[in-house]
Amino acid sequence: MNSDNDLQIAGDILEVPHLLQPPREHPATVAEFAGLARSIAADRSQWAHLVRYDATTRWYHRLRTGPGYEVWLLSWVPGQGSGPHDHGRSSGVLTVLEGALTERTERRTRALTAGAQRVFAPGYVHEVVNDTLEPAVSLHVYYPGLTEMPMHTSPHCEARTEPRPVTA
Repeated sequence: MNSDNDLQIAGDILEVPHLLQPPREHPATVAEFAGLARSIAADRSQWAHLVRYDATTRWYHRLRTGPGYEVWLLSWVPGQGSGPHDHGRSSGVLTVLEGALTERTERRTRALTAGAQRVFAPGYVHEVVNDTLEPAVSLHVYYPGLTEMPMHTSPHCEARTEPRPVTA
């Protein structure tokens, strides 16, 4: 018969140092990059004093770098958007710090409020827009660091070289 008492650990596992993983200085997995973004978001002292708003263009500031990754802080006044784009060979984590943003992809539109996170792989095409009447701030982690941001022309964030078929 199995019960919660059937499994017992002999001794203290913390007394076997060779079984413990040393803590990492920098993130190396998607979950760790998302965790890094959450920890920065939770500590306003790391970013709030840096935020600027620019009515003519999105404002951005590289907040941190590590081995192979970058962390960017962006502000969005009402009506500002990124345009449809991807991030080349970089994966990323987008975290909304203040306000709300809208993410549009070929498949759907998502409202992202403060605390929301989106994780994306290389080649993921999206558009991010501030559709609200209040400014917004977001944090972006890219791995590897962002070296390109190809723009796309389709209103549905999809790169196409031929016309999309019309269905009735």
